[in-house]
Amino acid sequence: MFKRNATPTETPQPVQAVERITSVLGSGVIWHGSINGSGGVRIEGAFEGEIALRGMLVVGETGRVTCQNVRANTVIVAGAVRGNITTQKLEIRASGRVWGDVVTTAFVTEEGAFLRGQIRMEESVDLNLEPAPETTPSEAAQAEVIAQTPIQVPEQTAATPVNTQRLPRKKKTED
Repeated sequence: MFKRNATPTETPQPVQAVERITSVLGSGVIWHGSINGSGGVRIEGAFEGEIALRGMLVVGETGRVTCQNVRANTVIVAGAVRGNITTQKLEIRASGRVWGDVVTTAFVTEEGAFLRGQIRMEESVDLNLEPAPETTPSEAAQAEVIAQTPIQVPEQTAATPVNTQRLPRKKKTED
């Protein structure tokens, strides 16, 4: 009566790497402008402008974001966001407040979270982000190039005087 299927009906999804926060906008900072690029950003201060991020955006409990449209792969809101959110995954924590419409493929909320707007769930979401920038040589590769560059040290000759002057030592004084 209760038999397992010999072949699974779904193929397991590959485990994705945990996204990291690489930049933080501190709680005392007020920023007007845009955040674009790749990586994880945590906002604890006030931000107004444009966010188009290939990565994770975390709006902390003290964070206040005002944007026409927030676009990021993953958005976690524990503070306040005023503006529309387009993301693959949105999580609104208990202390989170969102005023705006949401387009997402996955939505998570905790009891006490607030959302004033419409949620539209899609099978896939196009974030319309700029293509990823060309990779630049890493710091390690740059350091390797520098390490392989020969250093030229001028040779000492009899004509070049060598400074052998000694500096006088201070004597210890007893109190």
